[in-house]
This record gives sequence, C-alpha cells and structure tokens, in this order.
Amino acid sequence: MKFDEHLFDGMVTFAQVVSAGSFTQAAEISGHSTSYVSKAINKLESRLGVRLLNRTTRSISLTPEGALYYQQCQNLIDNATAAEATLTGHQQEPQGTLRINCPVSFGLSRLRPKLAQFMAQYPKVNIDLDLNDRMVDPIAEGWDVLIRASKTLTDSSLISRKLTSGRALTLAAPKYFEQYGRPTTPQDLIHHQTICYRYLKQPEIWPYELNDGSTVEIKTRNRLLSNSPQMELAMCVAGLGIMRMPSFNLNDELESGALVELFPELPSLEIGVYLVYPSRKHMSSRVRHFIDFIVDELGD
Repeated sequence: MKFDEHLFDGMVTFAQVVSAGSFTQAAEISGHSTSYVSKAINKLESRLGVRLLNRTTRSISLTPEGALYYQQCQNLIDNATAAEATLTGHQQEPQGTLRINCPVSFGLSRLRPKLAQFMAQYPKVNIDLDLNDRMVDPIAEGWDVLIRASKTLTDSSLISRKLTSGRALTLAAPKYFEQYGRPTTPQDLIHHQTICYRYLKQPEIWPYELNDGSTVEIKTRNRLLSNSPQMELAMCVAGLGIMRMPSFNLNDELESGALVELFPELPSLEIGVYLVYPSRKHMSSRVRHFIDFIVDELGD
C-alpha cells in the first residue's frame, strides 16, 4: 500500500494553533516563528482544498470543516502520544478535549455532579458538553461519547455500554383526575389528554404489556407535544394531561404526591441508558477513563 508522505504535514501545527488560540502563541509554544506557523496552515488548507480557520486581525475561529478536522487531528495526536508512551513504558495521563452529547434531563440530574468529580480527578481534560435531546451522528458530528436513553439501540456500527435503566411510568397529577377522571386501563387513555415526547418515532403510540403476556398499542390524544422532558413534567404536574416518562427523569414528584403512577399492576417497560461511542479501537485515554469513571459512578 502506498502512503502519502505529506499526509500529516501541518496537522500538529494546526492543532497547536487551535489549542493556543492564536498563531503567535502557537509559535511561542512550538519554538517556530509566526511566519512559519502561518505558512504551515496555508499549505495545509491548500492541500485539503478547504478553509480551516477564519482569521481577523485580532482573533481566529474554526470553520465547520475546521472544527471536524480538528477533532480528528486531536484524536490522531492523542493516539500517537499514547503509542509512544506505551513503548517507553509510561502511562499516559488523560488530556485534551472530551466531547460529550447527553439528554438534557439526565445531564442536569445525574451527569452534572459526576462530571465535576471527573474534571477534578483529571485536570488536563477539557469538556465540550452538549445537552440536547435530538438524535445525533457521533461520527459525522465528532462526538467522543453519547449518552442515550432507549428501549433498544439499533445502530450496529456503534459500540454501546449499558449504564443504568429505569421504568417507563404512566403519570398524572391529582388535579387532572379531579377534572377529567382517572383511567383504570391503558385502553381508557383514548378518552384522555396526553403529553408526548417529540423525539420518539411515534410519540402518540404508547405500547403496554398486559398481565396475560399480550401487548397493546394505544393511540393517544396528543394535547401537548414537546422536545423537553422538563416541560412535559411541569405540564403534567400542572394537570394538563397524562404523560409517560422514564423514572430516572423524575425528582420527588411521586414521593411528594404531585404525580400518581397509573397501571402499576402491569409489567414494567424498561428504558435503558447507554454510553455510545464510535469504536473501541484507538480509543483515547480521556475517553477510556471517562467511560470507566461514569460506569463506576452511575452504573447499576
């Protein structure tokens, strides 16, 4: 196989510029002149045929293409550093930027305090955290680790590791019962108002397993459709409708009586929380340590 001898030209310099935030700082760190650094970046952009950095007289910023390329470059540099450390018998200390994508509710309620511990334990790791409930492509968007809640994960090209799980609860507020009555079976839901989560494939279809082992899918009357579990929870407590939500998104609403669980006699539908990442191969030290840390701290 023939390799391009110029494949890595300018890559380390580019990463240094982004990390330092300026050509001048990168030059000081690398021991080269500012002119050398600037020419290296210009040659790299010419070879790739794309602009990586937006430049002004006072600052630089990554273009979308530059941001994606930077993450890939940083991974390659980390892997090369780890390889050398292995050969020389030294354990690599986790460092660099770790990009995490996590649902909003789980991030605020469960991940937030543990992330503070992780950052204190690994001071050379910087965190790029996106709390978002939309579906994302970790490879195309350059995420190191996703945290996702789902009944099943279908993308076989990704690696997943189960973190924890919770029951899918059907919930309503006492004030809702006062106004609309209380359903006694899942089939009764067709006569009630519901609050649904937008990012499900079929938000208005609620499946249930019955005690005889059969399953039923209820097409609900969607009063509110939202992409925010926090909004769903608030509207449910306010008595607007009935919702279905994983138990790990709740606070103390059941204990305080603000919400009541419906159909507790039926078998539970389990919702898993998974760590998802592109590959086990060439995993950087910061990703490996984060996965192990979060599994130890939050795993069942």
